[in-house]
Amino acid sequence: MNSSKLLKHTLIFAAVLLLLPAVAVVSVDPFFHYHKPAGPLKAVLTEKEYQCVGTLRNFSYDAVIAGSSVSENFNNRWFDEAFGCTSVKAIRSYGATADLCYLLNEAYSSGNEIRYVFYNLDPSAFMSDTKTTFAQTGCPMYLYDHNPFNDVEYLWNKDVLFEKIPYMLAKSLMEDYDEGLSYNWAQWKEFDLNMCTGMYLRHPEVLPMKQGEECREIALNNTVMIELLVREHPETTFYIYMPPYSMLWWDNAYREGDTDMYLYATKQCMEMLTAYDNVRFYYFMDDEDIILDLEHNYMDTLHFSPDINRQICDCLAAEDDKHRVRPEDITQRVGHMKELADRITDELMEPYIPLIKEDIR
Repeated sequence: MNSSKLLKHTLIFAAVLLLLPAVAVVSVDPFFHYHKPAGPLKAVLTEKEYQCVGTLRNFSYDAVIAGSSVSENFNNRWFDEAFGCTSVKAIRSYGATADLCYLLNEAYSSGNEIRYVFYNLDPSAFMSDTKTTFAQTGCPMYLYDHNPFNDVEYLWNKDVLFEKIPYMLAKSLMEDYDEGLSYNWAQWKEFDLNMCTGMYLRHPEVLPMKQGEECREIALNNTVMIELLVREHPETTFYIYMPPYSMLWWDNAYREGDTDMYLYATKQCMEMLTAYDNVRFYYFMDDEDIILDLEHNYMDTLHFSPDINRQICDCLAAEDDKHRVRPEDITQRVGHMKELADRITDELMEPYIPLIKEDIR
């Protein structure tokens, strides 16, 4: 064989070696960057930073479950059955408003008709950065942008080839694999008194209480981002709910001097969003049956068990008046939360203090 033929065959061989892994990645596509699950493959969703954007762009759905880590333990099927919809999750661990709104805009750009958005609004979201944080927190931006040239980081990635693809294939072969448990982390976690008190480091001193108005601008800017989505999409019903953080979280907010700021931001947000006909606003933060039960419901100050996720879904589906907030209810609901927060710090915390370590920073 002469040198020119040898070179030609070598180049062909090299091209095939390069092409094979790319074909494997595109065909299986464990991050759903190019398409939804094909053939017998299932939606194996375990890595939100890598998979959320792809699912929102490429799956077929008419409802989005948007929120922070406390939303990961919903089973999509609960919403599908209760609302007669097909849902996917848009999850960002921090629950930052700008990030969640970015993901929702991806959903609206997908071509799907979005009938419902189930939006988990964490109190911390009022104080979050009003610019997206994906790049600065190390998310794989080659999956977020629309630049096909940096897809080389996905197409020729040994972790994708030798870990992600085999894992997806293995899970797809399991008959009992539940696709509704997307990004679920509750398995093997414990939700009890020892766990939640053990995870709480209590400030030994109480800091001066900040004035509510101090957070007005940042909280307003975050709420406006949600309001803009609500206003631009009257065809969508937005179920916006504030989740039930434990009494330990409220105790910590008091000791850091943040209680009045959170209540001020909550009232401001409620007043703005309940004005829209396509918004159903629900408030679980003052549900004493949930937030005071440290024996069964929490693994730390705010992360609750999947049983609570199920209760939230059921309440939304039932249009539950106990938790629903209408414009005329706002002052009373925020006032009740203030009274409960004071009662937590003044008396209800007393039995648990011996179980809690002080923060010695």
